[in-house]
Order: sequence, then C-alpha cells, then structure tokens
Amino acid sequence: MIRATRVRTPVAAFLVINSSKIRVDPTGPRAGPSGPGLRVHPPGRPGGSRVQEVGTRNRPILGRVRVRVHGQRAGSGAGRGSQWKPPPLPADPDPKLMITGGAKLSGHVPISGSKNSALSVLAATLCCSGSSKLTNVPNLSDTRTMASILGSLGAQIEFSGNDVIVNSDRVGSVEPDAALVGDIRGGFFVVGPLLGRFGEAVVALPGGCDIGARPVDIYIRGLRALGAVVEVRENKVVAHAANGKGLVGGKFRLDYPSVGATETLMMAACLAEGKTLLSNVAREPEIYDLACFLMKSGAQVEGVGSDKICIYGNNRLHGTEYGLMPDRIETGTFILAAAITRSSISLSPVFPNWLSSLIDKLLYAGCKITHNHDTLELSSSKEELRGFDIRTLPYPGFPTDLQPQTMALLSTCNGLSIVQESVFENRMTHVKELEKLGAKIQVCGSTALIYGLEKGNKLSGTRVVAADLRGGVSLVLAGLAAEGITEVNGLSHIDRGYENLETKLRLLGARVERLDFV
Repeated sequence: MIRATRVRTPVAAFLVINSSKIRVDPTGPRAGPSGPGLRVHPPGRPGGSRVQEVGTRNRPILGRVRVRVHGQRAGSGAGRGSQWKPPPLPADPDPKLMITGGAKLSGHVPISGSKNSALSVLAATLCCSGSSKLTNVPNLSDTRTMASILGSLGAQIEFSGNDVIVNSDRVGSVEPDAALVGDIRGGFFVVGPLLGRFGEAVVALPGGCDIGARPVDIYIRGLRALGAVVEVRENKVVAHAANGKGLVGGKFRLDYPSVGATETLMMAACLAEGKTLLSNVAREPEIYDLACFLMKSGAQVEGVGSDKICIYGNNRLHGTEYGLMPDRIETGTFILAAAITRSSISLSPVFPNWLSSLIDKLLYAGCKITHNHDTLELSSSKEELRGFDIRTLPYPGFPTDLQPQTMALLSTCNGLSIVQESVFENRMTHVKELEKLGAKIQVCGSTALIYGLEKGNKLSGTRVVAADLRGGVSLVLAGLAAEGITEVNGLSHIDRGYENLETKLRLLGARVERLDFV
C-alpha cells in the first residue's frame, strides 16, 4: 500500500540551463488521475506554452518537458511515464580525454565538496520541513541525478552554482523514479527518509559502478529493527511501518560497517519515535558530515565517530543551511597525481587526518608532505619512489576508493608492491587497462602484485577505456606519467565523481584536452 499515490497539489522543480532558471509548474488545467499537467515558464515569461500531461498509473511524477531557452530546444520527449531530468552534464554521453604525458605539475588546486556527502545529505533534506540550502555541492552527474530523484518525488530543487536549495514540503509520492535510482547507488538512500516521514516507501534496487556485490540486506534488516515491514518485490524494496503510524526506535548491529546502510538507518531513526542504538556502524568522515546536517536540522545524534551511534527520534526536523565537507577522495587523487608525476603541488581545503593511511604510505615511499591549517603540500621530486603494500579496509583503514589510483602510482615505483582489495570483490577491472599502458601486474583473486621499475617497465601512452569511476581516474593518472599520448575513453564514468577534473589538471600544468564530439 502506497500513501499519496495521486496528488493534485502543485509540485514544482527548478533547473538551470545556459545560466537561466526555468520553472516546471505542474498546475496545468488538465491535471488528471495519472498526474498533473505541466506548464513551462522560460525566464521573463509568466505564461508559456502548455505541455502534454504526464504521469504513471500509480503515482504523479514530473514529466520530461519541451522547453526553449534563448530560442533553442533544451529538451524533448514528453510522454506518459517519462521522467523530468535536469540537463545532462556533460552534454555528450561519451567524451574522452587526450593526455600528453611527462609534464611536471605545479601550483595549487582547490578541492571541491564531497560527492559522497552530497548524495546522503541531499537525501536527508527529505527529512526536513521547509527549505534546506546546501553549499559547496559539487556539480557532478551523480549529484544532478540525485536532485532528479528528489524531483521525481515532488521536491522543489533550485541550483545556483555550487549551492542547492531543496524544499520537500510538496513531496507527494513515496516511490522515486526507478530508472534514476538505478543510475546511482546513493539513490537508494531515500528509502530511510521516506519511510521515516511517511511510514511507507517503494524504492527500486540501486545501481552505481559495477565493482562488486553491494547487497541491501543490511538496510532491510535495519529498517525492520525500527518497526518496518520490508519486502523485495519485482526488484523494488516495498516497506511500511508495521503499526500503521510510523517507525519506532530500536537496536540494530550492522554485520559490516556499510557506509550507505549506516546513513540510511540514521536518517530513518531521526524520524522514528524513541531511542535508536546502532552498533558496528561506519566511521567515515562522510557519516560525521551527515550527522552534522541532521543535528543542525533539529536531530539529536550522539557517538558519531565511534562504532556506536545513539539517536533520539524527532518527527519534526526543519530546513537549514549547511556547507558540505571537502572531498577526501578527490584530495587523495590529486596527491597521487603529484606523486606519480614526481611533482610538487598544494591543495586546500584538506583535513590530513582523513587521509592518514594514504599519507603514511607516501611518506614511506619518499614523498615529502607538510600541512598548515587547511592546506597540504606534497613534494615528490625524487625520480625513484619506493613501492609499498596496501590493504583496503573501512575507515580509518586505507580507502577502497583510492586503491586504483594508488595501483597506478605503484606501477612507477621501485620494487614489488602488493595490493589487497577487501571491500569490493570486483575492483580490479582497471588492471587490464593499466597493463595496456605498460604496467606489470599479476592478479590472483582480490590480490594484485605490482612489479615496479626494477623490471624495466615504463608506461607508454595508448588507448584505454574507463569501466568505473575510480578505476577510470587511475588511467588518467597513469596517462599523466606515461610517455606519449594516452586516450582515456568512457569519461562519463569519471564525470560522476570529479568536478572539472581536466580544468584543474591544466591549471597544474598537465597537458590534457577533453573531446566531447565522439
């Protein structure tokens, strides 16, 4: 049973195309049982032409609409069952990056807001009444998709640079667009806020990079511990409060400190009645960032940073303004870019404690690293760096999201290095592409042996293909160090997690060019 399957109240969404705001207003005169009609109002025109009625049998949704900006068509494809989406970012679905290797990097790189924090905090705005303003939100395809998911529920979304305003007062559906949820793993996070706020949720199983099994059984059992009846039917999680009213506090121990499950259960518990105790939770800095947003919105959360979190439920959270933390994975990626090119750069804002496991390894390899306040400087002037071993673990262990990039560096270091992937069983797909560039790597299950420069191998540019986000950016780093030209295809994977990557690299002196016409 789904609450509010037919909503006739106005629902609006905002998007920015060519730096102009466009309002999608579902208050057309023919709002019917399948959903409201839509009108489009370009800038400066309060009226605008009518757009055909859209929706689905079970719930109203925002439809994809035809609009014109500066006299040009900006979208097309209105029709029954279609979904509103913001303009694609970037415009071309499969761009590529051309890298001329060998350039030394120098200068300063600004670090964008955290992608992983943005996805969970955007989902958390569904817990709040009124408007929430998020600042330092990275402009990525993943964050745009998450905004579309909120829009498909009826939330009002407004982008302005790296600021996003979300008003969820008019959310009238508990079932987000399945296709959008299938695009990103973070889309599934909305099951917690929806179940906590409305007592019901129907959410498709999540998507994301194909790096291994990421089952939702921990989410399901955790929600059941909070008084929900949860089933999986037709690739959807269907849940409702067992008491017919709402969630209630409870105790739950996670089998594995999953970041996504921890975040989802935190959001649900904030709207549950009574006290919730979660144990063996994830301790990543992104958990702290989400907790700070929830507390600023009126939630009471204790123990963040430890393996136990205590939450006292409050069914009335309010909107607030909150600035997201800097992206620690982007930070680590640029640190590794400096190391692999034997260069010296500075980065900010950076919190070195979040990356101590990486920094310790780079110091051992021979890099010099200093930090002052929120600025970190890395110098890797030695042509010969020493190899080292890593094993990925939940925080504060070595982050799995930096494993591929680190492997690229190790292929240029001296000696034999060992990489053990203990988080995702399929996070070695980048190895074959690194081998095309000349890396000498032997894989056995989830362990990789990287034979460094003592074997006489040097990286040479060639054509490679990114299969996922972090594996893709490891190919970019290898291309920076390779002799000749490296062509990195599948750049749309990398665009999911790095804001203006090629621009930042060029500012540091890298010779990179993005081609969007292939």
